[in-house]
Amino acid sequence: MDSARFSRLLEISGPVSRETFDRLVAFEGIFRRWSRRINLAAPSTLNDLWERHILDSAQLLRLAPDALQWLDVGSGGGFPGAVMAILLAEKSGAEVHLVESNRKKAAFLVSALNEVGVAPRVHARRIEDTYDAIGAPDIVTARALAPLPLLIELTEPWLTQGARALFHKGRDYRREVEESGNTWRFDLVEHEDKVDAAAIILEVSNPLRR
Repeated sequence: MDSARFSRLLEISGPVSRETFDRLVAFEGIFRRWSRRINLAAPSTLNDLWERHILDSAQLLRLAPDALQWLDVGSGGGFPGAVMAILLAEKSGAEVHLVESNRKKAAFLVSALNEVGVAPRVHARRIEDTYDAIGAPDIVTARALAPLPLLIELTEPWLTQGARALFHKGRDYRREVEESGNTWRFDLVEHEDKVDAAAIILEVSNPLRR
């Protein structure tokens, strides 16, 4: 079972160590334990937690393998931010910031990452209150947080400094792209979601308000 899951992780994310895999497995167990007490993810998705949440997050590594500075906004239960923090823990100079205003969820992120041996950089604040606290990331991520027009609005201060955004989106993404075009001009790359055939990962950069 473990060897099959490790092989699938390598297929999705690219090269990672066995220790990194073990940390992800440990995180999965901690997530399930905390989920009995606080709502970290929809209960209907917990049976497929590894594929639906962990691997779905891990695929971002393949899209930006050389990026060292990552920022995840609206981190919730840690997808993709905590997963990226674990994947990059052994990489020299890598740093992942997680922004989550819900204090219970922020406490989970700190506790879970500490428990798997990853130094957490969790900001229990609203996204708008972290602009001065977090420098210039290479990559900004968000998953199941907000419609694309609002995501661009929230992350504009970093994107205009040169960061690229990787946003998980569902089958309705074309409508969100069209709506964003009413307010913004931006560069867009559509990446195939390697885990969910009905989803997409949007790479957004260089936003300019119309």
